[in-house]
Amino acid sequence: MSDSSRKQLLEDLRSFGLEARADLHWNLTPPELCEEAIRRNEGMLSRYGSLIVTTGAHTGRAAKDKYFVRESSSQDEIWWNDGAKSLDEERYSALKRRVFEHLRDQELFIRDCSAGADAGHRLALRVITLTAWHSLFAENMFLPVDPLDSQDHRPDFTIVHAPSFRALPERDGTRSDVFIVINLKERLALIGGTSYAGEIKKSVFTVMNYLLPREDILSMHCSANTAHDGGNVALFFGLSGTGKTTLSADESRILVGDDEHGWGPDGIFNIEGGCYAKVINLSQKGEPQIFNATTRFGTIMENVVMDPRTRELDLTSSALTENTRASYPVEFIPHSSVTGCARHPEHIVMLTCDAFGVLPPIAALSPEQAQDHFLSGYTARVAGTESGVTEPKAVFSPCFGGPFLVHRPAVYAKLLGDKIARHHSRVWLINTGWQGGPYGVGKRINLNHTRAIISAALSGRLASVATSQDPIFGLRVPQSCPGVPSELLNPRASWPDPVAYDAKARELAEMFAKNLKDMTNH
Repeated sequence: MSDSSRKQLLEDLRSFGLEARADLHWNLTPPELCEEAIRRNEGMLSRYGSLIVTTGAHTGRAAKDKYFVRESSSQDEIWWNDGAKSLDEERYSALKRRVFEHLRDQELFIRDCSAGADAGHRLALRVITLTAWHSLFAENMFLPVDPLDSQDHRPDFTIVHAPSFRALPERDGTRSDVFIVINLKERLALIGGTSYAGEIKKSVFTVMNYLLPREDILSMHCSANTAHDGGNVALFFGLSGTGKTTLSADESRILVGDDEHGWGPDGIFNIEGGCYAKVINLSQKGEPQIFNATTRFGTIMENVVMDPRTRELDLTSSALTENTRASYPVEFIPHSSVTGCARHPEHIVMLTCDAFGVLPPIAALSPEQAQDHFLSGYTARVAGTESGVTEPKAVFSPCFGGPFLVHRPAVYAKLLGDKIARHHSRVWLINTGWQGGPYGVGKRINLNHTRAIISAALSGRLASVATSQDPIFGLRVPQSCPGVPSELLNPRASWPDPVAYDAKARELAEMFAKNLKDMTNH
Protein backbone atom coordinates (compact mmCIF):
# COMPACT_ATOMS: atom_id res chain seq x y z
CA MET A 1 0.00 0.00 0.00
CA SER A 2 1.42 3.39 -0.99
CA ASP A 3 1.77 6.16 1.59
CA SER A 4 -0.95 8.19 -0.12
CA SER A 5 -3.33 5.21 -0.19
CA ARG A 6 -2.72 4.47 3.48
CA LYS A 7 -3.30 8.12 4.36
CA GLN A 8 -6.60 8.17 2.48
CA LEU A 9 -7.69 4.88 4.05
CA LEU A 10 -6.92 6.14 7.55
CA GLU A 11 -8.89 9.30 6.87
CA ASP A 12 -11.83 7.21 5.65
CA LEU A 13 -11.75 5.11 8.84
CA ARG A 14 -11.53 8.18 11.06
CA SER A 15 -14.55 9.66 9.30
CA PHE A 16 -16.80 7.21 11.15
CA GLY A 17 -14.75 7.01 14.32
CA LEU A 18 -12.24 4.20 13.83
CA GLU A 19 -8.66 5.18 14.75
CA ALA A 20 -6.52 2.31 13.39
CA ARG A 21 -3.04 2.10 14.92
CA ALA A 22 -1.81 -1.36 13.90
CA ASP A 23 -1.12 -2.98 10.53
CA LEU A 24 -3.74 -2.59 7.83
CA HIS A 25 -3.97 -5.36 5.22
CA TRP A 26 -5.80 -3.73 2.34
CA ASN A 27 -7.18 -5.74 -0.58
CA LEU A 28 -4.81 -8.69 -0.26
CA THR A 29 -5.02 -11.33 -2.98
CA PRO A 30 -6.50 -14.78 -2.22
CA PRO A 31 -3.03 -16.42 -2.01
CA GLU A 32 -1.88 -13.69 0.40
CA LEU A 33 -5.02 -14.12 2.50
CA CYS A 34 -4.59 -17.90 2.64
CA GLU A 35 -0.99 -17.44 3.75
CA GLU A 36 -2.06 -14.96 6.42
CA ALA A 37 -4.84 -17.27 7.63
CA ILE A 38 -2.40 -20.14 8.04
CA ARG A 39 0.27 -17.92 9.63
CA ARG A 40 -2.30 -16.73 12.17
CA ASN A 41 -3.63 -20.28 12.83
CA GLU A 42 -7.06 -19.36 11.53
CA GLY A 43 -7.35 -22.47 9.36
CA MET A 44 -5.64 -25.32 7.53
CA LEU A 45 -5.37 -26.35 3.90
CA SER A 46 -7.11 -29.51 2.76
CA ARG A 47 -5.37 -31.92 0.41
CA TYR A 48 -7.19 -30.15 -2.43
CA GLY A 49 -6.03 -26.65 -1.49
CA SER A 50 -9.29 -25.37 -0.02
CA LEU A 51 -9.05 -23.47 3.28
CA ILE A 52 -10.66 -25.30 6.22
CA VAL A 53 -11.99 -23.11 9.03
CA THR A 54 -14.25 -23.51 12.04
CA THR A 55 -16.49 -20.93 13.68
CA GLY A 56 -16.74 -22.21 17.23
CA ALA A 57 -20.03 -22.08 19.09
CA HIS A 58 -21.92 -20.22 16.36
CA THR A 59 -22.33 -22.34 13.22
CA GLY A 60 -25.35 -20.53 11.79
CA ARG A 61 -27.06 -17.16 11.78
CA ALA A 62 -28.01 -15.56 15.08
CA ALA A 63 -31.48 -14.71 13.80
CA LYS A 64 -32.71 -13.24 17.09
CA ASP A 65 -29.69 -10.97 17.54
CA LYS A 66 -30.22 -8.65 14.59
CA TYR A 67 -31.03 -4.98 15.16
CA PHE A 68 -31.69 -1.81 13.22
CA VAL A 69 -30.82 1.49 14.78
CA ARG A 70 -34.11 3.33 15.26
CA GLU A 71 -33.56 6.70 13.61
CA SER A 72 -35.81 9.18 11.85
CA SER A 73 -34.70 8.60 8.24
CA SER A 74 -35.72 4.91 8.10
CA GLN A 75 -37.83 3.96 11.11
CA ASP A 76 -41.20 4.35 9.34
CA GLU A 77 -40.16 2.03 6.50
CA ILE A 78 -38.80 -0.84 8.57
CA TRP A 79 -40.92 -3.91 9.27
CA TRP A 80 -40.18 -4.20 12.99
CA ASN A 81 -40.45 -7.82 14.17
CA ASP A 82 -38.58 -10.42 16.18
CA GLY A 83 -35.98 -10.71 13.42
CA ALA A 84 -35.58 -6.94 13.12
CA LYS A 85 -35.45 -5.45 16.59
CA SER A 86 -34.69 -1.82 17.32
CA LEU A 87 -31.69 -0.36 19.10
CA ASP A 88 -31.76 3.28 20.13
CA GLU A 89 -29.12 5.67 18.83
CA GLU A 90 -27.56 6.30 22.22
CA ARG A 91 -26.89 2.62 22.93
CA TYR A 92 -25.70 2.08 19.35
CA SER A 93 -23.19 4.94 19.66
CA ALA A 94 -21.83 3.55 22.93
CA LEU A 95 -21.55 0.05 21.46
CA LYS A 96 -19.81 1.34 18.32
CA ARG A 97 -17.33 3.30 20.42
CA ARG A 98 -16.37 0.19 22.40
CA VAL A 99 -16.12 -1.97 19.27
CA PHE A 100 -13.79 0.58 17.67
CA GLU A 101 -11.67 0.74 20.83
CA HIS A 102 -11.39 -3.06 20.61
CA LEU A 103 -10.21 -2.80 16.99
CA ARG A 104 -7.90 0.17 17.42
CA ASP A 105 -4.65 -1.69 18.19
CA GLN A 106 -5.29 -4.88 16.23
CA GLU A 107 -4.34 -5.92 12.71
CA LEU A 108 -7.22 -5.22 10.35
CA PHE A 109 -8.03 -6.84 7.03
CA ILE A 110 -9.86 -4.44 4.73
CA ARG A 111 -11.64 -5.51 1.56
CA ASP A 112 -13.09 -3.07 -0.95
CA CYS A 113 -15.77 -4.67 -3.09
CA SER A 114 -19.33 -4.10 -4.25
CA ALA A 115 -22.80 -5.64 -4.43
CA GLY A 116 -24.98 -5.63 -7.53
CA ALA A 117 -23.81 -6.74 -10.98
CA ASP A 118 -25.96 -4.06 -12.63
CA ALA A 119 -23.70 -0.99 -12.64
CA GLY A 120 -26.73 1.29 -12.36
CA HIS A 121 -27.74 -0.24 -9.04
CA ARG A 122 -24.40 -1.15 -7.48
CA LEU A 123 -23.50 -0.63 -3.83
CA ALA A 124 -19.84 0.15 -3.09
CA LEU A 125 -18.77 -1.82 0.00
CA ARG A 126 -15.94 -1.92 2.48
CA VAL A 127 -15.63 -4.98 4.72
CA ILE A 128 -13.34 -4.62 7.75
CA THR A 129 -12.45 -7.81 9.60
CA LEU A 130 -10.06 -9.02 12.28
CA THR A 131 -9.26 -12.23 10.43
CA ALA A 132 -7.74 -13.03 7.06
CA TRP A 133 -10.22 -15.79 6.27
CA HIS A 134 -13.22 -13.52 6.69
CA SER A 135 -11.57 -11.08 4.29
CA LEU A 136 -11.15 -13.97 1.84
CA PHE A 137 -14.85 -14.72 2.36
CA ALA A 138 -15.69 -11.15 1.33
CA GLU A 139 -13.38 -11.52 -1.68
CA ASN A 140 -15.23 -14.69 -2.71
CA MET A 141 -18.77 -13.49 -2.05
CA PHE A 142 -18.86 -9.94 -3.36
CA LEU A 143 -17.99 -8.30 -6.65
CA PRO A 144 -14.47 -7.00 -7.21
CA VAL A 145 -13.56 -3.39 -7.66
CA ASP A 146 -11.90 -2.52 -10.96
CA PRO A 147 -8.14 -2.18 -10.21
CA LEU A 148 -8.17 1.13 -12.07
CA ASP A 149 -10.78 2.44 -9.64
CA SER A 150 -9.41 0.91 -6.44
CA GLN A 151 -7.54 4.04 -5.33
CA ASP A 152 -10.73 6.08 -5.60
CA HIS A 153 -13.09 3.55 -3.98
CA ARG A 154 -15.41 5.29 -1.52
CA PRO A 155 -17.80 2.89 0.20
CA ASP A 156 -21.54 3.48 0.20
CA PHE A 157 -21.79 1.01 3.08
CA THR A 158 -19.25 -0.42 5.54
CA ILE A 159 -19.36 -3.75 7.38
CA VAL A 160 -17.27 -4.03 10.55
CA HIS A 161 -16.82 -7.61 11.72
CA ALA A 162 -15.36 -8.11 15.22
CA PRO A 163 -16.08 -11.73 16.28
CA SER A 164 -13.86 -11.49 19.39
CA PHE A 165 -15.87 -8.57 20.78
CA ARG A 166 -18.90 -9.52 22.86
CA ALA A 167 -21.76 -7.28 23.86
CA LEU A 168 -22.93 -6.84 27.44
CA PRO A 169 -26.72 -7.25 27.21
CA GLU A 170 -27.55 -5.26 30.34
CA ARG A 171 -25.38 -2.39 29.11
CA ASP A 172 -25.92 -2.56 25.34
CA GLY A 173 -29.61 -3.47 25.22
CA THR A 174 -28.95 -6.66 23.26
CA ARG A 175 -30.47 -10.09 23.80
CA SER A 176 -27.11 -11.83 24.12
CA ASP A 177 -23.41 -11.16 23.61
CA VAL A 178 -23.89 -11.61 19.85
CA PHE A 179 -25.07 -8.67 17.74
CA ILE A 180 -25.68 -7.69 14.14
CA VAL A 181 -26.54 -3.98 14.20
CA ILE A 182 -27.37 -2.08 11.00
CA ASN A 183 -27.48 1.70 10.93
CA LEU A 184 -29.10 2.74 7.65
CA LYS A 185 -28.47 6.43 8.31
CA GLU A 186 -24.74 6.03 8.96
CA ARG A 187 -24.47 3.30 6.31
CA LEU A 188 -22.61 1.10 8.77
CA ALA A 189 -23.14 -2.43 10.13
CA LEU A 190 -21.48 -3.84 13.26
CA ILE A 191 -21.16 -7.61 13.73
CA GLY A 192 -19.76 -9.06 16.94
CA GLY A 193 -19.66 -12.19 19.05
CA THR A 194 -19.85 -14.64 16.13
CA SER A 195 -17.40 -15.96 13.56
CA TYR A 196 -20.09 -17.41 11.28
CA ALA A 197 -19.27 -15.81 7.93
CA GLY A 198 -22.85 -15.88 6.71
CA GLU A 199 -23.59 -12.87 8.93
CA ILE A 200 -21.40 -10.70 6.65
CA LYS A 201 -23.13 -11.92 3.51
CA LYS A 202 -26.65 -11.57 4.87
CA SER A 203 -26.01 -8.11 6.32
CA VAL A 204 -25.23 -6.88 2.81
CA PHE A 205 -28.33 -8.61 1.44
CA THR A 206 -30.43 -6.99 4.16
CA VAL A 207 -29.12 -3.56 3.17
CA MET A 208 -29.94 -4.27 -0.50
CA ASN A 209 -33.42 -5.37 0.59
CA TYR A 210 -33.84 -1.86 1.97
CA LEU A 211 -32.30 0.10 -0.89
CA LEU A 212 -33.48 -1.70 -4.04
CA PRO A 213 -37.28 -1.59 -3.49
CA ARG A 214 -36.99 2.16 -3.02
CA GLU A 215 -35.81 2.23 -6.65
CA ASP A 216 -38.72 0.01 -7.80
CA ILE A 217 -36.36 -2.98 -8.00
CA LEU A 218 -37.37 -6.31 -6.49
CA SER A 219 -34.64 -7.77 -4.28
CA MET A 220 -34.97 -11.55 -4.20
CA HIS A 221 -33.66 -14.47 -2.14
CA CYS A 222 -33.36 -16.78 -5.13
CA SER A 223 -30.95 -18.45 -7.53
CA ALA A 224 -31.08 -17.89 -11.28
CA ASN A 225 -29.94 -19.50 -14.50
CA THR A 226 -30.41 -19.15 -18.25
CA ALA A 227 -30.18 -21.16 -21.45
CA HIS A 228 -26.77 -21.08 -23.12
CA ASP A 229 -27.93 -18.40 -25.55
CA GLY A 230 -28.83 -16.14 -22.62
CA GLY A 231 -32.57 -16.60 -23.04
CA ASN A 232 -35.15 -18.65 -21.14
CA VAL A 233 -34.22 -17.08 -17.80
CA ALA A 234 -35.43 -18.89 -14.68
CA LEU A 235 -35.55 -17.89 -11.02
CA PHE A 236 -35.55 -20.44 -8.18
CA PHE A 237 -37.01 -19.32 -4.85
CA GLY A 238 -36.69 -21.63 -1.87
CA LEU A 239 -35.70 -21.91 1.76
CA SER A 240 -32.77 -23.97 3.01
CA GLY A 241 -33.01 -27.64 2.06
CA THR A 242 -35.45 -27.19 -0.84
CA GLY A 243 -32.84 -27.50 -3.61
CA LYS A 244 -32.37 -23.87 -4.65
CA THR A 245 -28.60 -24.17 -5.09
CA THR A 246 -28.60 -27.75 -6.35
CA LEU A 247 -31.25 -27.28 -9.03
CA SER A 248 -29.88 -24.01 -10.40
CA ALA A 249 -26.35 -25.46 -10.82
CA ASP A 250 -27.38 -27.31 -13.99
CA GLU A 251 -24.67 -28.35 -16.45
CA SER A 252 -27.05 -27.74 -19.35
CA ARG A 253 -27.63 -24.09 -18.38
CA ILE A 254 -25.70 -20.94 -17.40
CA LEU A 255 -25.66 -20.09 -13.69
CA VAL A 256 -26.28 -16.38 -13.02
CA GLY A 257 -26.10 -16.72 -9.24
CA ASP A 258 -27.05 -19.11 -6.46
CA ASP A 259 -28.73 -16.99 -3.79
CA GLU A 260 -29.47 -13.26 -4.18
CA HIS A 261 -30.72 -11.23 -7.14
CA GLY A 262 -32.38 -7.99 -8.11
CA TRP A 263 -35.08 -7.60 -10.79
CA GLY A 264 -34.95 -4.18 -12.35
CA PRO A 265 -36.09 -2.41 -15.53
CA ASP A 266 -33.50 -4.18 -17.71
CA GLY A 267 -33.81 -7.68 -16.28
CA ILE A 268 -32.27 -9.55 -13.37
CA PHE A 269 -28.81 -9.21 -11.86
CA ASN A 270 -26.78 -11.08 -9.28
CA ILE A 271 -26.24 -9.14 -6.07
CA GLU A 272 -23.17 -11.22 -5.23
CA GLY A 273 -20.04 -12.49 -6.93
CA GLY A 274 -19.83 -15.84 -5.21
CA CYS A 275 -21.63 -18.87 -3.84
CA TYR A 276 -22.14 -20.05 -0.26
CA ALA A 277 -23.32 -23.60 -0.70
CA LYS A 278 -24.45 -26.00 1.98
CA VAL A 279 -22.26 -29.10 1.56
CA ILE A 280 -23.49 -31.68 4.06
CA ASN A 281 -23.59 -35.04 2.22
CA LEU A 282 -22.40 -33.39 -0.99
CA SER A 283 -21.19 -35.91 -3.57
CA GLN A 284 -19.43 -35.68 -6.91
CA LYS A 285 -22.03 -37.94 -8.49
CA GLY A 286 -25.07 -36.05 -7.23
CA GLU A 287 -23.83 -32.45 -7.56
CA PRO A 288 -20.61 -32.49 -9.61
CA GLN A 289 -20.32 -28.75 -10.25
CA ILE A 290 -20.58 -27.76 -6.59
CA PHE A 291 -18.43 -30.70 -5.47
CA ASN A 292 -15.64 -29.75 -7.87
CA ALA A 293 -15.77 -26.14 -6.65
CA THR A 294 -15.02 -27.35 -3.10
CA THR A 295 -11.70 -28.79 -4.26
CA ARG A 296 -10.34 -25.51 -5.63
CA PHE A 297 -7.67 -23.32 -4.04
CA GLY A 298 -9.41 -20.19 -2.77
CA THR A 299 -12.54 -22.01 -1.65
CA ILE A 300 -13.35 -21.75 2.06
CA MET A 301 -14.81 -24.86 3.72
CA GLU A 302 -16.60 -23.74 6.87
CA ASN A 303 -17.14 -26.22 9.74
CA VAL A 304 -16.37 -29.20 7.51
CA VAL A 305 -14.69 -32.10 9.30
CA MET A 306 -11.17 -32.89 8.06
CA ASP A 307 -8.64 -35.56 8.99
CA PRO A 308 -5.73 -33.45 10.38
CA ARG A 309 -3.10 -35.84 9.00
CA THR A 310 -4.37 -36.84 5.55
CA ARG A 311 -6.30 -33.58 5.08
CA GLU A 312 -9.20 -35.56 3.61
CA LEU A 313 -12.64 -34.00 4.05
CA ASP A 314 -15.63 -35.87 5.44
CA LEU A 315 -18.61 -34.20 3.81
CA THR A 316 -20.99 -36.70 5.45
CA SER A 317 -20.06 -35.65 8.98
CA SER A 318 -22.27 -33.30 10.97
CA ALA A 319 -20.02 -33.48 14.03
CA LEU A 320 -19.61 -29.70 14.04
CA THR A 321 -22.94 -28.78 12.44
CA GLU A 322 -25.45 -29.82 9.80
CA ASN A 323 -24.87 -26.37 8.32
CA THR A 324 -21.49 -27.06 6.72
CA ARG A 325 -20.70 -24.52 4.01
CA ALA A 326 -18.40 -23.78 1.07
CA SER A 327 -17.65 -20.25 -0.10
CA TYR A 328 -16.20 -19.80 -3.60
CA PRO A 329 -16.34 -17.35 -6.52
CA VAL A 330 -19.21 -17.98 -8.93
CA GLU A 331 -16.72 -18.53 -11.75
CA PHE A 332 -15.68 -21.78 -10.02
CA ILE A 333 -18.95 -23.16 -11.44
CA PRO A 334 -18.46 -24.09 -15.13
CA HIS A 335 -20.74 -22.21 -17.52
CA SER A 336 -21.44 -19.44 -15.02
CA SER A 337 -22.43 -15.99 -16.24
CA VAL A 338 -19.59 -13.57 -16.95
CA THR A 339 -21.73 -10.46 -16.44
CA GLY A 340 -24.01 -11.61 -13.61
CA CYS A 341 -26.93 -10.09 -15.53
CA ALA A 342 -29.73 -11.62 -17.58
CA ARG A 343 -33.02 -10.77 -19.27
CA HIS A 344 -36.41 -10.69 -17.58
CA PRO A 345 -37.34 -14.18 -16.32
CA GLU A 346 -39.65 -16.32 -18.42
CA HIS A 347 -40.06 -18.82 -15.58
CA ILE A 348 -40.27 -18.48 -11.81
CA VAL A 349 -39.88 -21.66 -9.77
CA MET A 350 -41.02 -21.66 -6.14
CA LEU A 351 -39.46 -24.62 -4.35
CA THR A 352 -40.87 -26.26 -1.27
CA CYS A 353 -39.80 -29.36 0.62
CA ASP A 354 -43.19 -30.59 1.81
CA ALA A 355 -42.57 -33.11 4.59
CA PHE A 356 -46.35 -33.59 5.03
CA GLY A 357 -46.33 -35.38 1.67
CA VAL A 358 -49.45 -33.70 0.27
CA LEU A 359 -48.29 -31.18 -2.35
CA PRO A 360 -47.80 -32.31 -5.97
CA PRO A 361 -44.29 -32.48 -7.47
CA ILE A 362 -45.29 -29.66 -9.85
CA ALA A 363 -48.19 -27.25 -10.25
CA ALA A 364 -48.76 -24.15 -12.37
CA LEU A 365 -49.63 -21.02 -10.39
CA SER A 366 -51.86 -18.17 -11.49
CA PRO A 367 -50.49 -14.65 -10.86
CA GLU A 368 -52.69 -14.38 -7.76
CA GLN A 369 -51.53 -17.76 -6.46
CA ALA A 370 -47.93 -16.76 -7.18
CA GLN A 371 -48.22 -13.74 -4.89
CA ASP A 372 -49.87 -15.84 -2.18
CA HIS A 373 -47.15 -18.50 -2.28
CA PHE A 374 -44.48 -15.79 -2.37
CA LEU A 375 -45.95 -14.20 0.75
CA SER A 376 -46.15 -17.65 2.38
CA GLY A 377 -42.62 -18.86 1.58
CA TYR A 378 -43.56 -22.37 2.73
CA THR A 379 -41.41 -25.38 3.44
CA ALA A 380 -41.46 -27.98 6.23
CA ARG A 381 -38.92 -28.96 8.85
CA VAL A 382 -38.69 -32.68 9.44
CA ALA A 383 -38.70 -34.52 12.75
CA GLY A 384 -35.41 -34.59 14.59
CA THR A 385 -33.97 -31.34 13.24
CA GLU A 386 -34.72 -29.48 16.46
CA SER A 387 -35.53 -30.42 20.05
CA GLY A 388 -39.14 -31.43 20.61
CA VAL A 389 -40.07 -31.80 16.92
CA THR A 390 -41.50 -35.30 16.51
CA GLU A 391 -43.43 -34.78 13.26
CA PRO A 392 -43.17 -32.43 10.27
CA LYS A 393 -43.43 -28.77 11.16
CA ALA A 394 -44.61 -26.12 8.69
CA VAL A 395 -42.22 -23.20 8.20
CA PHE A 396 -43.41 -19.96 6.60
CA SER A 397 -40.84 -17.33 5.68
CA PRO A 398 -42.40 -14.40 3.77
CA CYS A 399 -40.93 -13.83 0.33
CA PHE A 400 -38.69 -16.87 0.91
CA GLY A 401 -36.41 -14.62 2.96
CA GLY A 402 -38.23 -13.30 6.01
CA PRO A 403 -35.13 -12.77 8.20
CA PHE A 404 -33.62 -10.44 5.58
CA LEU A 405 -36.64 -8.29 4.74
CA VAL A 406 -36.57 -4.66 5.78
CA HIS A 407 -39.82 -3.33 4.32
CA ARG A 408 -43.12 -5.06 5.02
CA PRO A 409 -43.68 -8.28 3.00
CA ALA A 410 -46.48 -6.71 0.95
CA VAL A 411 -43.95 -4.28 -0.59
CA TYR A 412 -41.98 -7.15 -2.15
CA ALA A 413 -45.10 -9.12 -3.09
CA LYS A 414 -46.53 -6.14 -4.97
CA LEU A 415 -43.27 -5.67 -6.85
CA LEU A 416 -43.30 -9.34 -7.82
CA GLY A 417 -46.92 -9.20 -8.97
CA ASP A 418 -46.27 -6.09 -11.06
CA LYS A 419 -43.22 -7.64 -12.74
CA ILE A 420 -44.97 -10.95 -13.47
CA ALA A 421 -47.83 -9.06 -15.10
CA ARG A 422 -45.51 -6.81 -17.12
CA HIS A 423 -43.21 -9.57 -18.38
CA HIS A 424 -45.70 -12.49 -18.54
CA SER A 425 -43.51 -14.82 -16.46
CA ARG A 426 -44.84 -18.34 -15.87
CA VAL A 427 -44.79 -19.46 -12.25
CA TRP A 428 -44.38 -23.05 -11.02
CA LEU A 429 -44.64 -24.59 -7.58
CA ILE A 430 -42.18 -27.51 -7.26
CA ASN A 431 -42.27 -29.89 -4.30
CA THR A 432 -38.91 -31.54 -3.59
CA GLY A 433 -40.21 -33.20 -0.41
CA TRP A 434 -42.17 -36.37 0.30
CA GLN A 435 -44.84 -38.51 -1.36
CA GLY A 436 -46.81 -41.58 -0.30
CA GLY A 437 -47.12 -40.24 3.24
CA PRO A 438 -45.38 -37.73 5.52
CA TYR A 439 -41.72 -37.86 6.51
CA GLY A 440 -41.04 -41.20 8.20
CA VAL A 441 -43.74 -42.96 6.16
CA GLY A 442 -43.43 -41.81 2.56
CA LYS A 443 -40.35 -41.39 0.38
CA ARG A 444 -38.44 -38.28 -0.72
CA ILE A 445 -39.14 -37.35 -4.34
CA ASN A 446 -36.28 -38.57 -6.52
CA LEU A 447 -33.88 -35.75 -7.48
CA ASN A 448 -33.70 -36.99 -11.07
CA HIS A 449 -37.49 -36.79 -11.32
CA THR A 450 -37.38 -33.21 -9.99
CA ARG A 451 -34.74 -32.31 -12.54
CA ALA A 452 -36.84 -33.87 -15.33
CA ILE A 453 -39.88 -31.89 -14.16
CA ILE A 454 -37.98 -28.61 -14.15
CA SER A 455 -36.42 -29.34 -17.54
CA ALA A 456 -39.88 -29.99 -19.00
CA ALA A 457 -41.31 -26.82 -17.48
CA LEU A 458 -38.48 -24.56 -18.65
CA SER A 459 -38.38 -26.05 -22.14
CA GLY A 460 -42.09 -25.42 -22.71
CA ARG A 461 -42.96 -29.11 -22.98
CA LEU A 462 -45.68 -28.70 -20.33
CA ALA A 463 -47.38 -25.80 -22.08
CA SER A 464 -49.88 -28.00 -23.93
CA VAL A 465 -50.20 -30.78 -21.32
CA ALA A 466 -53.66 -31.25 -19.80
CA THR A 467 -54.01 -30.24 -16.16
CA SER A 468 -56.37 -31.10 -13.33
CA GLN A 469 -57.29 -28.86 -10.42
CA ASP A 470 -56.36 -29.98 -6.94
CA PRO A 471 -59.62 -29.73 -4.93
CA ILE A 472 -57.94 -28.68 -1.66
CA PHE A 473 -55.16 -26.31 -2.72
CA GLY A 474 -56.69 -25.14 -6.02
CA LEU A 475 -53.45 -25.85 -7.90
CA ARG A 476 -53.34 -26.74 -11.62
CA VAL A 477 -51.42 -30.03 -11.79
CA PRO A 478 -50.05 -31.40 -15.12
CA GLN A 479 -51.39 -34.89 -15.81
CA SER A 480 -48.19 -36.01 -17.54
CA CYS A 481 -44.56 -34.98 -17.72
CA PRO A 482 -41.74 -36.36 -19.93
CA GLY A 483 -39.38 -38.57 -17.97
CA VAL A 484 -41.65 -38.82 -14.92
CA PRO A 485 -44.08 -41.67 -14.10
CA SER A 486 -47.58 -40.22 -14.31
CA GLU A 487 -48.61 -41.75 -10.96
CA LEU A 488 -46.04 -39.54 -9.20
CA LEU A 489 -47.89 -36.41 -10.29
CA ASN A 490 -50.91 -37.21 -8.12
CA PRO A 491 -49.89 -37.18 -4.44
CA ARG A 492 -53.28 -38.44 -3.21
CA ALA A 493 -52.97 -41.58 -5.32
CA SER A 494 -49.54 -42.28 -3.84
CA TRP A 495 -50.93 -42.56 -0.28
CA PRO A 496 -52.13 -46.00 0.83
CA ASP A 497 -55.02 -44.29 2.67
CA PRO A 498 -56.64 -41.48 0.60
CA VAL A 499 -58.78 -40.41 3.58
CA ALA A 500 -55.62 -39.84 5.63
CA TYR A 501 -54.22 -37.82 2.73
CA ASP A 502 -57.32 -35.60 2.66
CA ALA A 503 -57.07 -34.92 6.38
CA LYS A 504 -53.37 -34.02 6.22
CA ALA A 505 -53.87 -31.86 3.12
CA ARG A 506 -56.69 -29.91 4.78
CA GLU A 507 -54.50 -29.44 7.85
CA LEU A 508 -51.75 -27.89 5.74
CA ALA A 509 -54.26 -25.80 3.75
CA GLU A 510 -55.57 -24.33 7.01
CA MET A 511 -52.00 -23.44 8.03
CA PHE A 512 -51.54 -21.69 4.68
CA ALA A 513 -54.76 -19.72 5.11
CA LYS A 514 -53.92 -18.62 8.65
CA ASN A 515 -50.40 -17.58 7.73
CA LEU A 516 -51.55 -15.69 4.64
CA LYS A 517 -54.12 -13.81 6.71
CA ASP A 518 -51.38 -12.84 9.17
CA MET A 519 -49.11 -11.68 6.33
CA THR A 520 -51.74 -9.56 4.61
CA ASN A 521 -52.45 -7.81 7.92
CA HIS A 522 -48.85 -6.53 8.15
